Amino acid sequence: MFVARQPVFEADETIWGYELLFRAGLENLAEVSDDSQATSSVIADGMTMAMEGVAESARFLINFPERMLLDGAGFALPPERCVVEVLENVAPSREVLHAVRKLKDAGYAIAVDDYFGQPELRPFLELADILKIDILALDGDPASIRQALDGVSGHGFRLLAEKVEDDATFRALADMGFSLFQGFFFSRPLVLSGRKLSVLETTRLQLLAELSGIDFEPRRLGQILESDPNLSYRLFRYINSAGFGLREKVTSLKRAIDMMGMVQARQWLSAVILADMNPTPKAGELAVMAVQRARFLEELCVETGQKVCRPDAVFLSGLFSLLDAMLGVRMGDILPGLPLDEEIVKGLNGQGEIHDLLSLAHSYERGHWADTSRRIGRLGLATSQVDRLYARSRNWAQKVVGGG
Repeated sequence: MFVARQPVFEADETIWGYELLFRAGLENLAEVSDDSQATSSVIADGMTMAMEGVAESARFLINFPERMLLDGAGFALPPERCVVEVLENVAPSREVLHAVRKLKDAGYAIAVDDYFGQPELRPFLELADILKIDILALDGDPASIRQALDGVSGHGFRLLAEKVEDDATFRALADMGFSLFQGFFFSRPLVLSGRKLSVLETTRLQLLAELSGIDFEPRRLGQILESDPNLSYRLFRYINSAGFGLREKVTSLKRAIDMMGMVQARQWLSAVILADMNPTPKAGELAVMAVQRARFLEELCVETGQKVCRPDAVFLSGLFSLLDAMLGVRMGDILPGLPLDEEIVKGLNGQGEIHDLLSLAHSYERGHWADTSRRIGRLGLATSQVDRLYARSRNWAQKVVGGG
């Protein structure tokens, strides 16, 4: 069992919650077993994974095929956190409508997936709390979107636009009455003409550049931490967290760095500095994604026996891969100020083996399981191996960016 997680934003770009995309078995199916007990177990385990490191207010959209609805698998989940998403290929039979009604009466919110005006799905609208519209399926055309919404007013549900791919579409949909948004518009750079980096952003970039340099001196790490009480505090929180299993608390910076090792300490500090670059909720989500990419690609590199990459190079590539979206500045304007190897620069510009590894992370984030499997196959690894690394990297990213 494996779960990917995609953020859902409010109109003010704060995080409302996440959609969980399940894959089970070797065939990469996007649905789980028909057996009710096994299904409940898979969803419960997936929820435990997905809730790691996110706000308690975050909601989770979970896809339910027909068999899962009829088996009552949703009752394994907490209604205050979970939204039951009825997939678009589920027919509103009397039995299915009864099953959905039972969930709604028990306090579960109901979402209807991929609606674009199909008459056969209208019976679900009476039960819906959220109506999801696939924007790409309607080619992003405003007239087609309005036609899909014709006759649905008055039901009281929220409109969720999914597969929103750019900022202009996001803002146009907000004007049309959508209040929830899903897609990768948030990870594409909105480049503001003439924008200059703030003093804080410039300082943080300079620190990242210093940490990334091959001539970085170990004693400098301690100096950076000593000069910033906030960073020192977060380091102590991180290293004294349950994950390290220490019997006594670490209160010395030198001991903390010694215990982590220079490589991991530099990685930790780079990740935290990146997360502090932009304090907005959208940038926070991007920071988690970038830190996860960095750790995932590093571990993937080690798992392949370092035949196709260097762990330090791919870590930095993942870490810097979303800087343009976080800062609203073109990647070409950022990279010259960072002392990066040519292979890293090529990867961030869409070329070479590092770009191929970044594309694998990209497929995971979007739940493109067929493309994910093809890319894993080229590396000569098992899907289960890579799934484990991806889940482990997400946990690490949440702990690092969240301060432990």
